[in-house]
Amino acid sequence: MYFVASMSSKLETSSACISPTGLCLARFGRRGKGSHIGFIINCSISLSTLCLLILIITFHYKDIRLFIIDHNQVDWRTAITCHRVFMITLELVVCIIHPVGSYWELSHNVNSSSSSPLCLSNHHGKALLNMELLLSVLMFLRLYLVHRAILLHSKVLLSASYRSIGSLNNINFTFRFVLKVLMNKHPARTLLAFILFFWLTASWMLTLCERQTQKPTGHMSTALWLIAITFLTVGYGDVAPSTSCGKAVCLFTGVMGVACTAMLVAVVTEKLALNKGEKHVHFFMLDIQISKRIRHAAANVLRECWLLHRANMTRGNSGEHRRHQRCLLEAIRVFRHLRLKQRKLRDYVSEMVDLPKMQMIMCDLSANWNNSYRELEQRILSMEQKLDELSRCFQQTSELLSQVLHQCNPEIR
Repeated sequence: MYFVASMSSKLETSSACISPTGLCLARFGRRGKGSHIGFIINCSISLSTLCLLILIITFHYKDIRLFIIDHNQVDWRTAITCHRVFMITLELVVCIIHPVGSYWELSHNVNSSSSSPLCLSNHHGKALLNMELLLSVLMFLRLYLVHRAILLHSKVLLSASYRSIGSLNNINFTFRFVLKVLMNKHPARTLLAFILFFWLTASWMLTLCERQTQKPTGHMSTALWLIAITFLTVGYGDVAPSTSCGKAVCLFTGVMGVACTAMLVAVVTEKLALNKGEKHVHFFMLDIQISKRIRHAAANVLRECWLLHRANMTRGNSGEHRRHQRCLLEAIRVFRHLRLKQRKLRDYVSEMVDLPKMQMIMCDLSANWNNSYRELEQRILSMEQKLDELSRCFQQTSELLSQVLHQCNPEIR
């Protein structure tokens, strides 16, 4: 749709540039071939715009129906809020924008006199071209529909498991969440697709802005080159925009280039970073190597101490004594440096605590403690039951003994 609109505006611009004095149309209501093609293309643009408006109204109608079903409401007017009405109106206004220059030209031809030629002035032709340029550029506001299409056709929103788990965790399935999922699963592919799409869109906008100046930036290939070097913050200076619209497009391209470069650096850094297992292996090997170097440094300290002691015992040359002292101090410095390096490494390794793993360990310990507590309670209950049985047995035994004694000697009471 954007390509068709731009082609229509381009054909009308080429028709306007036939004469240096202005846009001269044919006599007696006849138009050139370019005017016929531009009119047909504008008709197709208007028809597609009408279809788009119908689809947008249908989308919001379904959205209101879903809102009523979710909230168990019968009256549809309860779902019509001021904010919703404003957003729908704004969306319709944005989507209704499209070039209408060929219709103006046609009405001008129909209302003109058939006995004299119709020649538009330079002022009228320039105003028409500026209006066509403005409407063609504003058509790119329809790109907001891209994020809605990505959201509605994403596997995240279509998956029932995603929706059920998200509803339990109070997660709103918005375009931001879908974009985060895509950047997490396919960061390089998503970033590359966005960059290519942005390059093509910005190049076409720059072509629309610069085609009136009759400069190389008005061609798609040169505009694509300028957008690429501006996006990559290279800026060779061989081509430059000349209109205010083109400068604004290049400025926005440079800002987006800086942002995408930062995202690209983050993606590359994440890809080159070591995972947890690789970090554990790497730091374990570093610890072993530093331990070996510490043992060698400690041996050097002992050796230099022995050499210094032997030099003191022999009372030889003072120069050799000072040399052994310097070697001893250097060996002690190296030993302390390695010990400090090993301490920092172990502190860093101790900070790399796997929180989910630690949580699982604590949950297992808590479950074991609960099981032990239940077993202990059961054992205590069984012991109480046994004690009760023993007390009853003792009581029965005492009663039997008293009865036997009473029978044997009735005088005993």
